[in-house]
Amino acid sequence: MSLVTASIEIPAPPSCVWELAMDPRLLERWVTIHRRLVRADAGPPRKGFRMDQQIAMRGVTLEVHWELVECKVNELAVWKGRGPARSKAQSEYRLREQDDGTCFDYRNEFHAPLGPLGAIVSRALVGGMPLREANRTLERLRETVQEVNGA
Repeated sequence: MSLVTASIEIPAPPSCVWELAMDPRLLERWVTIHRRLVRADAGPPRKGFRMDQQIAMRGVTLEVHWELVECKVNELAVWKGRGPARSKAQSEYRLREQDDGTCFDYRNEFHAPLGPLGAIVSRALVGGMPLREANRTLERLRETVQEVNGA
């Protein structure tokens, strides 16, 4: 298993950050590894909401099938994902109101297929990329929220 955590301060209320971060149609604006939204359920995100997404890691495009397994509007979203070869991921967004906006905490766990051998291959292919990409993604989220809110 690999674990990545990152946080960022965003000068906007949690409701604004939530609305943007939870809209699957806007993933292309802030998620650096996002390539294409394949499909998403209609309506607002809620427990049981599903979407399929294509992502790219080191030039390889992968499709991930996500389900929102926990959803507390403006506070917490927990996504469970299934990828190729029975790989699994879990992404968590935590939003906390602060004096000048929102603290957005991101956490991602990735479970490679094939047990210990898969974990070794995953580390060799991915290296330090997940943390760099998480930080770049959160910076783009902040920039996008500021653009949308005219800040």
